[in-house]
Amino acid sequence: MRPLDHLQSIKAKLTVVIVAVLAVSTVVSTVGLRTGIPVWLRPVISLGVALLFVYPFARGITSPLREMVAASRAMAAGDYSQPVTVTSSDEVGELARSFTAMRAELDLVDRQRRELIANVSHELRTPLASLRARFENIVDGVEELDADNVERTLREVERLGRLVEQLLDLGRIESGAWLLHVEAVDVDLLLQRVCDRVDRPDPTVELRHNCDHGLVLQADPTRLEQVAVNLVDNAIRHAPSNTTVDAAATWTQRGMRLVVTDAGPGIAPEERARVFERFYRSDHARSSGDGGSGIGLAIVRGIVDLHHGTITITSNGTAGCRVVVDLPHAEEQP
Repeated sequence: MRPLDHLQSIKAKLTVVIVAVLAVSTVVSTVGLRTGIPVWLRPVISLGVALLFVYPFARGITSPLREMVAASRAMAAGDYSQPVTVTSSDEVGELARSFTAMRAELDLVDRQRRELIANVSHELRTPLASLRARFENIVDGVEELDADNVERTLREVERLGRLVEQLLDLGRIESGAWLLHVEAVDVDLLLQRVCDRVDRPDPTVELRHNCDHGLVLQADPTRLEQVAVNLVDNAIRHAPSNTTVDAAATWTQRGMRLVVTDAGPGIAPEERARVFERFYRSDHARSSGDGGSGIGLAIVRGIVDLHHGTITITSNGTAGCRVVVDLPHAEEQP
């Protein structure tokens, strides 16, 4: 606790300091007059005593400013750990608290930037390394340039293309440069296209869809289909053999509710909010190797937010996962 920290105004603190200086000068002059101290020596003594008395108060007022200057220089060098002590209640204290909050936010942004670069590098390295190895094997004669190799190479190229497209989509969402093209969407037809479009690595997994009759939503059809494809694809990849993935769209008072359910391992409650973070993958997805790049659900949430909707994840009874997307009509969006 610094001197005068309990005062809530810098003006009050300066007033106290000035009054203290005047009081010290008055006391020194009075004492000097009574004790016969030479006139020329009294101001010198007054100045010395005043400085000695006022210095702790002045230091307490300016100390947060000096700490913020030091922290700013450290931040410019990439160090966000420089402490700033905030104990006063005046304007300087408010500035120090705002500075501390800003520093924490900049530290978070900087860490996210580094994580983004590391994750993008990792995700791009895998398909590129696979392509390079296959082409080197073909050039060295280890593998033949047959239809099978060409098909596998094409799959890696498509995987790389999807990843780059996802990164571009995520960048557009986070920069606010992604505009919606709203029109009437026949949700039943959209779900049929999604079911025809999504691959099923395990043919024993059944994909079903149902939709309320005549459900037409005012939304961006391309982005809405992207949401459904991501959710259904995730459900299929995590669904065990001989189970069913359901995609159901129903009317609500405000618009449409899309529910995608599967019988897979589900998502732990503590991870249900984090799965929408970019590049985040649950422990199960990382350990089993069936997780994607960790971008799809971040894009889904971005598209849902652009439509002013909500997305939640719950358990599907005793097992599996249930993803619920609520989207309002365009005229009801704020």
